[in-house]
Amino acid sequence: MKRMMGEFFVCSCFLTNNYFLKEYKCHVTYHSDEHRFSEEWRDTLFDKGCKTDKQFEEVLRKLEVELNRRKNLGPYSIKRRREVASRYKPLHRHLYKLEDKFLSPKFQELVEYARSHHATKEGLVKAISSEAAERVYSFPVFTKDFCRELIEELIHFEQSDLPKGRPNTMNNYGILLNELGFDDEFLTPLRERYLTPLSRLLFPTEGGGDLDSHKAFVVTYKMEEDLDLNYHYDNAEVTLNVSLGMEFIDGVLYFGDMRTEPRREKYTKYVHKPTVGLLHRGQHMHGAMPISDGERYNLIIWMRSSKVRNKFCPMCDQEPELVKSVGYGDGYTRKEELVDVCSTL
Repeated sequence: MKRMMGEFFVCSCFLTNNYFLKEYKCHVTYHSDEHRFSEEWRDTLFDKGCKTDKQFEEVLRKLEVELNRRKNLGPYSIKRRREVASRYKPLHRHLYKLEDKFLSPKFQELVEYARSHHATKEGLVKAISSEAAERVYSFPVFTKDFCRELIEELIHFEQSDLPKGRPNTMNNYGILLNELGFDDEFLTPLRERYLTPLSRLLFPTEGGGDLDSHKAFVVTYKMEEDLDLNYHYDNAEVTLNVSLGMEFIDGVLYFGDMRTEPRREKYTKYVHKPTVGLLHRGQHMHGAMPISDGERYNLIIWMRSSKVRNKFCPMCDQEPELVKSVGYGDGYTRKEELVDVCSTL
């Protein structure tokens, strides 16, 4: 697969859409226009508890901070990556290159079947666990030893004085794995050699066979920090969510309907199990209930197909208006181009 170095694109809606206001559990659009924002969102926010001028002014302040972050995302991310690469001393350096010994034997069996000429979706589904939520699949991904060492590596990095980018506006704690150096020799081969064969069979119409980029990060939940995750969908065609472990109570994951096909307010629940991953469609609405004690680490990989998103942006529901960016991409390409780039949005 070709690598188009320096060719990174986002949809123009990146600067205006999907701002998450945690206090009001609401996603909004923001065009850096106070009057327009007031007309479009004041009543909605009032109903959600933003009732005073002071509260509304604080909302505007946070939106401006997030807008500035998005405008400077590429240069800041490049700067962080360079500083980490030059100064960080890994605790477990061997983790940064994918090896079969990191992977669950069951996971390797599933992938071997998916790669075979006789593989079918029906045969694969029979070999894995189908959850109550429609087309959500679970299976062990990593070994316990790998999960333990990865958590140790993340804690080691978190305790350093190096700069750290955070996953997104919904997760205030966690680590962007590309900035730590996991992309080239771990995450990219994991996507290409292991996850795409599975997704090709399980999600063929969602671009599962053409996953050519990703964004990967670890999110943490602990007391005094993030406890839960609001109901949302992912900026991805296919998502893998692996529970790495630690001791925690509650924090159940729940799924609703597909974002584009709301039918009912009915949820199905899933209890996280260390080493086990959930593979699901990125547009499948989901959230996480609060943990009541302990600490939880989850590895999230948003996998994207440029063949799919070049036609339709999942964040603004329109044909994407591509804007060239510096140092990061969101899974889009120019027409007819093949890429292998990893997003840092």
